[in-house]
Amino acid sequence: MVRIDGAAVAAKVMEETKQRIAALAKRGVTPGLAVVLVGDDPASRAYVRSKDRKAAELGLHSVKKELPADTTQEELLTLVGELNADPAVHGILVQSPPPPQIDEAAIVRAIDPRKDVDGFHPVNVAKLAMEDPTGFVPCTPLGCIRLLIEAGIETAGRRAVVVGRSMIVGKPMALLLMQRGPGGDATVTVAHSRTKDLAAVTREADIVIAAIGRPHFIGANHIRDGAVVIDVGINRIEDPTSPTGYRLVGDVDYDAVADRCAAITPVPGGVGPMTIAMLMSNCVTAAERFGGMG
Repeated sequence: MVRIDGAAVAAKVMEETKQRIAALAKRGVTPGLAVVLVGDDPASRAYVRSKDRKAAELGLHSVKKELPADTTQEELLTLVGELNADPAVHGILVQSPPPPQIDEAAIVRAIDPRKDVDGFHPVNVAKLAMEDPTGFVPCTPLGCIRLLIEAGIETAGRRAVVVGRSMIVGKPMALLLMQRGPGGDATVTVAHSRTKDLAAVTREADIVIAAIGRPHFIGANHIRDGAVVIDVGINRIEDPTSPTGYRLVGDVDYDAVADRCAAITPVPGGVGPMTIAMLMSNCVTAAERFGGMG
């Protein structure tokens, strides 16, 4: 069994990104990333801090906008408009989920697609479906594909099952696996909460992508011998032995499944580090395009 080290691959992506930033610096361009947080959700605040820290480590121009929980739709749209117009900002990310009074879909549509480094704008979704390389791909599925490639896992002609159908992971993951080229050309099935006899479906798969958001949902009965498992889930479960009172686990029951896998990603240390690494890479891509290099 191969344990796919997401932290090591993420470090490689970050090193590549540093080299691209250095090339931009010679042209007088510093990639700029704006992260907007509305409200004070602890998990969202932790994600924003992590993104801000990584941006600073790379030498990006980092803009962090923290707005109160009672921010109106109009106020947030005004800020997005200002960031769209700011030539020092190449990537814009509005942390999800926002407070209930905010129409998140409308906010995503308001972001300039050229600065939508999360890859959620309808223009970028369409470009992904059309295999148009000028769009942005959501960071987590893009990171999953990079993990498969770096681990030397052949996807062409293989049967892949994506468990989950969200716009953030499931749907773009399926599209990427179907694309022509490295990390693609797979025969893809998308399973979800309404799929009948899910275990029978996933046992047919050479590659299983678990992105359902339920801790330890995928067990030994879901995975055939020799399968590759990419666990996208990050779930908190109570653990009185931990100083924090909880620990992070994936959607896959790692201990029950690992021995029968050809390769598997752990949680933590698998897909998680790749998400931020690909976000930084997307931001630099945006800067390259604005600077006439992409």
